[in-house]
Amino acid sequence: MRLTDDRKEYVAGSLDDSALHVDPWVLFARWLDEYRATGASDATAFALSTISREGFPDSRVVLLKDAKEGSLVFYTNYASKKGQDLEAHPHAHALFFWPSLERQMRIFGAVERVDAVVSDAYFHSRPIGSQRGAIASAQSQSVSGRGALEAQFAQAEAIPEADLKRPEYWGGYSLRVERIEFWQGRPNRMHDRIVFTKSKSGWTAERLQP
Repeated sequence: MRLTDDRKEYVAGSLDDSALHVDPWVLFARWLDEYRATGASDATAFALSTISREGFPDSRVVLLKDAKEGSLVFYTNYASKKGQDLEAHPHAHALFFWPSLERQMRIFGAVERVDAVVSDAYFHSRPIGSQRGAIASAQSQSVSGRGALEAQFAQAEAIPEADLKRPEYWGGYSLRVERIEFWQGRPNRMHDRIVFTKSKSGWTAERLQP
């Protein structure tokens, strides 16, 4: 498969030096709002990268469910592969890629579970089918076939709606942002890169070469 001629020029925008003096969280919110305004599906999706107990990297796409100042919140099965990775190495990397705006954000930080009360509230805000799915699925575990999976869901469907409870093995994580890079594609591959690093005194910002 020859792909060397697949090229494009990046002309959608710019990120000038004034970005070095803004609150990175304000810029994050602005960029997210601008991408959501395009009508893109799954605008809050991002690639979450973790490290296994054996030291191997792994990535998957998850959905951002809350963005409080300084942290990103997502939900998953704590017993899943990503959950096991985060128990072994409680740091992660998040990558948002928005091709229509020619932007990406790279975010690194420590990860911890959110309070059970927060997970409970989010779980019960989900569609009933999604609640049952979380109960039915032993995420990342082997299953004999689709039929067995459907049988597990049927068991969850038998639970009265009023009795649905968040499983202890399912809930939220908060990624506390320690470093965030904003990337804006530019012509001639002279892209804009502004990175913010958290310190005890606040944020430090610098421009990186492309």
